[in-house]
Amino acid sequence: MFKFLFRKEQQVQELISKYLDNLRSTQEHFEKAMDCYFDFGLGENCDFLIEQTHKFESRADDFRNEIIEMMYSKVLIPESRGDILRLLESIDLIPTHFETVLFMIQGQKLKVPDFITPDLRELMRVSLECCELVMRQVEAYFKKTEDIKPLVSTIDKHESRCDHIEREIVRKIFASDVEPFEKMQLKELVVQMGEISDQADRVSRSVYIINIKRRV
Repeated sequence: MFKFLFRKEQQVQELISKYLDNLRSTQEHFEKAMDCYFDFGLGENCDFLIEQTHKFESRADDFRNEIIEMMYSKVLIPESRGDILRLLESIDLIPTHFETVLFMIQGQKLKVPDFITPDLRELMRVSLECCELVMRQVEAYFKKTEDIKPLVSTIDKHESRCDHIEREIVRKIFASDVEPFEKMQLKELVVQMGEISDQADRVSRSVYIINIKRRV
């Protein structure tokens, strides 16, 4: 019986690894789509990368459903199931924010002024570093490969850095002579991009709490 449960837990961990690999693919295509947009604006190449991002984001649902089915097949104690399900739901919001940013740009045909492009690139770079660290933290929790506490601190610092960049971009937007309606559109884009690091920080704190509960 114990061997059976151990094997099932291993299978859950393998599925979660696949889920995280898919998240990495989603993130990679999001980054490529944003770079394409910053460099060349909207067009066929950008549309293709947006569609690829959406495809990988949608694939996450299949992995999540498989994980849920496996966890309820005599795997993990009920309390652990709830923690892991809530964690997956929280992680799932990260690629949702990727999509929201891309669909906002595509749907509203946004044009980013040159004077904030470098800052937006930096906001994206630091935000995606947050996501990378969170994926590493989640893997460390399940595989017990490293202490997750230092990662919590690093992610928090990155998130604070993103908040600072976000405020500076918004300041520049409203200090410019851009049309008022465009200012509101650009602010909405910046706030949505800022949600990526905010959500990564929420996931990080959730993992830390789950880890503490496991040790009690």
